[in-house]
Amino acid sequence: MPDMKISSVVKNVPLAKMRVSPNAQRDLKLERVDYLVSEFDPEDFGYPVVNFRDQHFYVIDGQHRIEAVKRYLGEWETQSVTCRVYSGMNEKQEAEMFDRLNNVLAVNAFAKFKVRVTAGRADECAVKKAVEKVGLKIAQDKSGGCISAVTTLVKVYKRSDAQTLGRALRIVHESFGDPGLTNQLIDGMARVCERYNGSIRDDDAIEKLRTVRGGMGALMSRAALLRKQTGVSVPECVAAATIDTLNAKRGGNKLPSWWKE
Repeated sequence: MPDMKISSVVKNVPLAKMRVSPNAQRDLKLERVDYLVSEFDPEDFGYPVVNFRDQHFYVIDGQHRIEAVKRYLGEWETQSVTCRVYSGMNEKQEAEMFDRLNNVLAVNAFAKFKVRVTAGRADECAVKKAVEKVGLKIAQDKSGGCISAVTTLVKVYKRSDAQTLGRALRIVHESFGDPGLTNQLIDGMARVCERYNGSIRDDDAIEKLRTVRGGMGALMSRAALLRKQTGVSVPECVAAATIDTLNAKRGGNKLPSWWKE
């Protein structure tokens, strides 16, 4: 950045006038936008940072939040959001500011989860209780039974309920041990528990998954192959691979295919 003082103002900016420079921004990640929409709270939105040039406002920091608020609003074309607005920077200067802003240590998901538990937030407290009920704990250390995938835990809980989350955790942990406590495997197993509730006995599933040849590696390899074939999300492919694995040992009494609702 040149040796010059660049000032800014906070004001409302029309969403329709915003643009993203692909050379000065990271790629848009739709899964991040999906998460922000599911968690959307205007109080947590903050001020996106934009630069006014060529009659448009180029987003420097906050493109995922901008996309999330568009979805949240629905008919957003005539709406505005409050931003920190700079003026006159070129694309290179925008990229330098983006890099500088994103070198600041952000509050990560795990830290935010802990704070919300301390604050007594209902969802986070319910997730913590569900995890501990099956003999596991939420922590970032490497000791046995620790889970750090808090974003996935909260997502599964909100999508279903505490019982489903607990069932999924028990199945993956008792089937594959601590290596099974990953976000994709937890999410995928929860999807199985949601859809096949009543059709699968947890103890039977654990026994079949625990003894399958190749173990967790074989299951995830099957999921990776399905991912290439279908293009759907990894957790959904994990769910499909799990059903394929369970059906391989059920004889004639097979579960309906994952792909046939």
